[in-house]
Amino acid sequence: LCQPVPRCGDQIYNPLEQCCVDDTILPLQRTQLCGLNCIYWPCFELCCPQSFGPQKNFILKLKVRGVKSQCHSAPISRDCGR
Repeated sequence: LCQPVPRCGDQIYNPLEQCCVDDTILPLQRTQLCGLNCIYWPCFELCCPQSFGPQKNFILKLKVRGVKSQCHSAPISRDCGR
C-alpha cells in the first residue's frame, strides 16, 4: 500500500501534475520545440535526432512509463520532418 515518494533529483514532485526530465520538474502540459518546427511534450516524448548534417531531421519517440527511455530503443511517436 505504501509507495515511495516520487523524487526528481533531491526534490519531491506530484506525478499527477508534473514529471521529472533530466532532474528538472516540469508541468505535464509543458511543450518544447524539437528541431525547427516540431512541438512535443517532454513529459511523454523524446526528441531524437534521426540524421545529422545541414538538414537535421528529428523524430519523436514515446517515453515508456517506469523505464529510463532512450532514443535508440523507444517506440516511434511521430516524424518531425513531415
